[in-house]
Amino acid sequence: MRTLISTAFVSLDGVVEAPGGEPGYRNSGWTVQHVEFLPEAYEIKGREQREAAALLLGRVSYEAFSPVWPDMPEFPEYRTMPKYVVSTTLGEGDLVTNWGGTTILRSLDEVAALKETVGGPIIVHGSATLNRGLSDAGLIDRYHLLVFPLLLGAGKRLFSETDKDAQRLRLVEHEVYANGLQKNVFDVVH
Repeated sequence: MRTLISTAFVSLDGVVEAPGGEPGYRNSGWTVQHVEFLPEAYEIKGREQREAAALLLGRVSYEAFSPVWPDMPEFPEYRTMPKYVVSTTLGEGDLVTNWGGTTILRSLDEVAALKETVGGPIIVHGSATLNRGLSDAGLIDRYHLLVFPLLLGAGKRLFSETDKDAQRLRLVEHEVYANGLQKNVFDVVH
């Protein structure tokens, strides 16, 4: 069974919306506007690219990343890595052609089936709505969280508000940086 890893930039109050400056959001760009950049705090991002075998995105994140990420020097491993987009509305004609092979999945059941295939870890970037659904369905195995020392108030949250049983997590890696950023890696206890 493949490991499904959710990776996120998250504010202390759980907001994941528009960390890099995506237009149209109240606090857009909060990761760069309010916290000093320290390269060592982002080491996990390079490690994720080297260790992941596939990239999983929701439609909104795919539409935001696919015009930009293929040409960014910061994301070389993602260029050829297999990609999966969970969407009920995207068609094959909506996929970019310069970012390697991309498969459209129509449901969380198809994500569960993908996890049952042979291969390395599958990493989920962005994709707040998808993350909440994956979590509620018990499909996430690990969280890579870079927690920013900010309270943003409004915005999409990483975790759902679904009334469900408690989900135990086991802290397997952590570090605090001089700028207040915290790296927390949690395994989901199934």
